[in-house]
Amino acid sequence: MYKETRRKRRIERPSTWIRMNPAQALSIGFLILIAIGTLLLMLPFSTSDRHHLSFIDAIFEATSAVCVTGLVVVDTQTTFTVFGQVVLMALIQIGGLGFMTFGVLIAIMLGKNIGLKGRLMIQESLNQLTIEGMVRLVKFVVAFTLIVEAIGAIILAVRWAEDFGFPKSLYYGAFHSVSAFNNAGFDIMGDFSSVTGYAGDFPVILTLSSLFIIGGIGYIVLLDLKVNKSLRKLSLHTKLVLLMTLILNILGTVFIFLLEFNNPATIGELGMKEKLLGSYFHGVVPRTAGFNSLNTGELTMGSQLITMLLMFIGGGSGGTAGGIKVTTFALILLAVRALIKEDEEVNLMGRRIPKELIFRAFTITVYSMGLIALVLFLLSLTENAPLNMLLFEVISAFGTVGMSLGLTPELSPLGKQLIAFMMFAGRVGPLTLAFALARKREKANFKYAEEKIMIG
Repeated sequence: MYKETRRKRRIERPSTWIRMNPAQALSIGFLILIAIGTLLLMLPFSTSDRHHLSFIDAIFEATSAVCVTGLVVVDTQTTFTVFGQVVLMALIQIGGLGFMTFGVLIAIMLGKNIGLKGRLMIQESLNQLTIEGMVRLVKFVVAFTLIVEAIGAIILAVRWAEDFGFPKSLYYGAFHSVSAFNNAGFDIMGDFSSVTGYAGDFPVILTLSSLFIIGGIGYIVLLDLKVNKSLRKLSLHTKLVLLMTLILNILGTVFIFLLEFNNPATIGELGMKEKLLGSYFHGVVPRTAGFNSLNTGELTMGSQLITMLLMFIGGGSGGTAGGIKVTTFALILLAVRALIKEDEEVNLMGRRIPKELIFRAFTITVYSMGLIALVLFLLSLTENAPLNMLLFEVISAFGTVGMSLGLTPELSPLGKQLIAFMMFAGRVGPLTLAFALARKREKANFKYAEEKIMIG
């Protein structure tokens, strides 16, 4: 009787995974994926005979790939074998789409139903407002991603065939297409060069930029564009993401062009066509792709500040981009405008924005700035580097961008761990991480008396 009771309790008691909230499950899922990637990258046949990958470096590289960042402490081309590079590409693909997307896809292929818990986790993973249409969204995400990546790989392979030969160019095209669409920024060009050798190459620059812009605006936007082909029928979210993406891309291009026009270390010695193309690529890449066609370490201080701002803002929600997201930034600007005009509501395009979204936008921004400030302070204690290099590295990691002023390979072991943590926090989202770590509390059924304080 006693044994039967214990067996019954074990059956009725939910597993630890089931008892987790979606934020905790999502965070732990990414950690498991990072652990698997670390072990695979440390296999003897993952690295070349001339290079040995330490445990800390393996964690850093796996975290950077899973969190689609692109910061590296070793040169990807010379350090990793083809097997190791394929492992990185797989980690980028799974990390960019989200491990829950792949889990749901496998379940669908096996004919299993997706329960409420699974739909909630997909919602958290893709940062959606409701759980309606989650399975349909997953199918669209996977199909769209594979099609766009294949097109990008073919275009790049054709262009690089004259440089590397067709078999190698096809592999290079596939790797960089996956890396670009998932906003990862990993490259196998060698010597930490990214695509600086193709700064004036239209096919390469336009293909890569198109891939990471499409991947970074968010899957819900892409699905909305597919379903509602008329601009009038698009959701407010889609309109805002597209508008902010266009504005930030134009402003980023213009600022880089003006600030770097006479800088001989970047675009100063280039022709007008190369200047425009280089300015465009660097103006859009901080959101949040990580490739660089210009020597980032030689940027003027003004360009560094613009780049850091763009990295902090990031791309669209529910996609492969990082940062606080363009919609968060837009809602803060709209709230400030409403306050200055003494409007009681925040309105946009004939719609009223709920106050809880405004509150959430400010919370995400303040929380993110606090996290950046904390890690920056810790790095100032562990690293011997200028403050602008440290800040650039921290924001790049948080925004899962992957751009660097050259500090990443020189980081101390503790510095690498701090940057790895920032990449993880930036990928899962600062609020998701906070919800995962916070204890669940009962909501109070009363309100305190109101009293005003002086501000400003």
